[in-house]
Amino acid sequence: MTLPNQIYDPQVGHGLYKRYFDLYERADRCGLDIMLNEHHSTATCVEPAVPLTMSILARTTKTARILALGNPVANRRDPVRIAEEMAMVDVISGGRAEVGFVRGVAQEISPANSNPVLMKERMWEAVDLIVKAWTTHDGPFSWEGEFFHQRQVNIWPRPLQQPHPPIWVPTQTASTARAEGCRRIFDAYRESFVTMHGAEPASDKLAYLGLVFVASRRREALEGARAVQWYIQHNKVAPQFVNVPGYFDAATRVKMLRAQYETGALPSPIAHLAWASIEELVDGGFCFAGEPDEVVEQLLSFHARVGGFGNWLALVQAGTMETDLVAPSMELMAAEVLPALNRELAS
Repeated sequence: MTLPNQIYDPQVGHGLYKRYFDLYERADRCGLDIMLNEHHSTATCVEPAVPLTMSILARTTKTARILALGNPVANRRDPVRIAEEMAMVDVISGGRAEVGFVRGVAQEISPANSNPVLMKERMWEAVDLIVKAWTTHDGPFSWEGEFFHQRQVNIWPRPLQQPHPPIWVPTQTASTARAEGCRRIFDAYRESFVTMHGAEPASDKLAYLGLVFVASRRREALEGARAVQWYIQHNKVAPQFVNVPGYFDAATRVKMLRAQYETGALPSPIAHLAWASIEELVDGGFCFAGEPDEVVEQLLSFHARVGGFGNWLALVQAGTMETDLVAPSMELMAAEVLPALNRELAS
């Protein structure tokens, strides 16, 4: 948040953007889909505008689904603009957009000049407005909500996918407690879905993200996984931007303040992961690393432990990892891991 941007070298940045877009296009040629993330005032994720990245990939890729995970709608003033952006990407890509909505992390409230109070409520109203904008085709409508007031909502273009692109919403809390925590989140979703719809949700309603590195030799795979682990080791935020008044519910904030008083530092939900061994991360379901057969077994085991899910998000690159290191892992994942995994799950 406070690291001066004079440290950023735009010429180096130009080369990095080229590297990353080349990797995205390589993933598309491998038959993989693409997930994009957005952060602000952040040196470890220089992607402040996911809609721009999506629009480029909508034109340069052929078959990959393009997922924004996501749009920080509680920090943006105009949900209708987001509806327009995502609809345009969907049309350009030929119906390959998938749209994630997030509340936004605590440290980005200040640079967004946003109010941390009632962010969840603001987020869900924004999502409702966006969905209505996508699905209303009989002329303009007005919106009078608690947080947003819109006139003449009548977006052009409308999405290619009908009634609208798939919607994603990520969560974290219990998943930091190993596979058992992820199981609690998945089970809670399944129970809520049954209550609302009277049927079990399809597996594609659930997804999981982990660190991933695949290599033909186990030693190389573990070394590669340690390089991916860089991301959680170096994702640092000053304390004043973490425990923002109004962002957390009262009970959570009390726990954080008590821990800070007792230890002298604010607790981090991923502190136990940053310097854990790769073996520990694999055992907890946070990382999938090894030769292709090993990674398939790790995934099948984790899939069973959490009750199943239909989407696997793989974080395959971090920090200074070059294309020559990342691409072979990604290609092995596409060529050997995913086909074997799908065969096993189908049987």
